[in-house]
Amino acid sequence: MLKGVPADAIPEADRAPAHGMIRAGARMSSVAPVIRQPLTTVPGLPGIVRRAGLFPRLRYMGSKYRLIPHLARAFTELGGVTALDAFSGSGVVSYLLKTCDYQVTANDFLAFPAIIARASVVNQDVTLGPDDIARICGPPADDRDFIRRTFAGIYFTEADLCFLDSAWSHIDRMDGHKRALAISALVLSAARRQPRGVFTVTGLRYDDGRRDLRLPLRDHFAERAAEYNRVVFDSGQPCAATSSDVFDLAQVGYDVVYLDPPYAPPRDDNCYIKRYHFLEGLSVYWRDQAPLEGTRTRKLPKRYTPFSYARTVTGALRRTIRQFAGSALVLSYSSNAVPDAATIEGLLREVKPHVQVRAVDHTYAFGTHEAARRRTAREYLFIAH
Repeated sequence: MLKGVPADAIPEADRAPAHGMIRAGARMSSVAPVIRQPLTTVPGLPGIVRRAGLFPRLRYMGSKYRLIPHLARAFTELGGVTALDAFSGSGVVSYLLKTCDYQVTANDFLAFPAIIARASVVNQDVTLGPDDIARICGPPADDRDFIRRTFAGIYFTEADLCFLDSAWSHIDRMDGHKRALAISALVLSAARRQPRGVFTVTGLRYDDGRRDLRLPLRDHFAERAAEYNRVVFDSGQPCAATSSDVFDLAQVGYDVVYLDPPYAPPRDDNCYIKRYHFLEGLSVYWRDQAPLEGTRTRKLPKRYTPFSYARTVTGALRRTIRQFAGSALVLSYSSNAVPDAATIEGLLREVKPHVQVRAVDHTYAFGTHEAARRRTAREYLFIAH
């Protein structure tokens, strides 16, 4: 049972009136009080947070690295054995759940998040050895050149593109967790080397002096492989990773389900394919992922998801919440997104008698451009059981 906070312990300005609806970005009106609790009262929490904090940082839209202490508290308070991270993204929350001793299933509709989860969550004891890293960074094993031909003049230097082809010539000779680790390190290398970590930016003109933007991909790979090696550990609990539409997942009675769907922003869009198409293609060497030749960025075809549109996102959330109604639910929501927090709370109350809301001030990883300033928002954690 979650530990609540008496209503009279909440400052008047932070209490929420009942049954209101708000626009995105406004103060939330809801039934549940918005509470703030210290993070030091759960035994073992500091160690969990420290381990999860080692997870390699992929700049990813909506990533939850900064929410790790708050999510760790929620997961440890709820308890249980099995957990699902239904929209795993960067993989950090799946890894946190593993650190909390859950049997974790990590899922995402993209391929590369599932590979990252296999390398860091499913994998219990395999690392890339010095010989593995040296081989991948060494001369190519064949003469493939798809990446160099396809993305010349669009992303990276010619030497970097040749390295990516060469690295894959060795990765194609690997299997199991070592292959997943190598792909994860390659994906993270490309993301770190790319301005703002998104592949809507082309050319080499963007350079703010950061080391990551100047370090050759070959050197990036050796460093990123060491980062993933560092977080491999045996939790003693079996874990799994899948790449599936959330609505295709089996309802197997997880004790805890974490939901962080791609909420529709009031402006801009939330298209992950547009921003991360290069990482998605790179993770499978563009097999069955043909880039659109007529586009400036050689992006992949956009995939439909009802979470991307204001007219369909509420129905998609209702369907998702009902799909996992038999589990305790932890759901993340940003105050600058659609639908509003009161709507989400209402959806949770359709299936759960107890809903607690925790507020966390948070800045999203949407980039370093000027428009990103509006991404400073309040994050709400809904805990429903």
